[in-house]
Amino acid sequence: MAMTAVARETVFALRRQIAKIEGTLPERLAAPAAATFDADVNTDLTIVRRGIAAALPDAFLPIGVERLDAALSGGLPKAALSEIHGLETRDAGAVAGFALSLTSLILKQAPGLPVLWIGTSEIFREAGFPYARGLHASFGIEPEQLLFSEAPRLVDALWVAEEAARMTALAAVILEIRGNPQRLDLTATRRLHARAQAAGRPVFLLRQAAEPEPTAAPVRLIVTSAPAVPRNTIAGSLAGSIGRPAFALTIGKSRTALPGQFTLEWNPDERAFDERTGGERDRAKNPVPVVSLSGGGKDPTPASGAVLAFPAVGSPISPAARDQPSRPQRTAHLGPRRAG
Repeated sequence: MAMTAVARETVFALRRQIAKIEGTLPERLAAPAAATFDADVNTDLTIVRRGIAAALPDAFLPIGVERLDAALSGGLPKAALSEIHGLETRDAGAVAGFALSLTSLILKQAPGLPVLWIGTSEIFREAGFPYARGLHASFGIEPEQLLFSEAPRLVDALWVAEEAARMTALAAVILEIRGNPQRLDLTATRRLHARAQAAGRPVFLLRQAAEPEPTAAPVRLIVTSAPAVPRNTIAGSLAGSIGRPAFALTIGKSRTALPGQFTLEWNPDERAFDERTGGERDRAKNPVPVVSLSGGGKDPTPASGAVLAFPAVGSPISPAARDQPSRPQRTAHLGPRRAG
């Protein structure tokens, strides 16, 4: 009987460890007699009942948008791996800006601690580094607080991320990866998630030009840039101006929320998110195409105003030529584009 009891305890311990790696804990058959919420006592009060997780409010990082925080059951988990996806390479700036916005929210709760940003030489060469002077102006982050680790290979970047994820001296760890590399599999993300849980610190996995795939991250957000609206003044919207940076956010994966779409604006003065309302979304629409169709398609939208021809120097200008574009101008947009 003693061996049976030991085996049962071993099985329960393994199940609990697996549940921690996956971000949930098994449902308890009986609640503790005297549960305490004392901050000095390290008690795990996360309970899962029928797939719905309930945890202490301090376990989440609120985004600051009521509808989004409600969808995420309080916000992003602090001690966990969270994915932030950009579906295309051109979304790298939006993904980085959103990650820096989250970092700004974290540093409000952990001022003075540094943040480590890890990436390969390829990703930094493609997407670049954040501008040091803009960090403080837009996000309240001092340049010396944001540390960078440029690894020559992906395996080196993963090793640095795993070692950094266990460090409580860091406010957060950001790992930026391009595409869907084979080394970043379910096992690798489980290790990152487990170390983030042990340290009680968030690890943000930025994925550039990547397709969704199974990972241990409880939450996956898909981020792209959204059109900016004109600045608001006392007299109304300022025509021709550019307002605050905006992000189009989609909940791609969450254990407590259904998929949803949100348009968030980052307020660099308040260092907080605001959700764009319906009227602001309408103002952000631009019905005029900025790029013409490829060769063989329909003609591009004609520009407003008169089209004038400029003949060669010294050639006479006839009255009819004043009102008609020259032949090269008329057919330029229909010719083949230059390769490369």
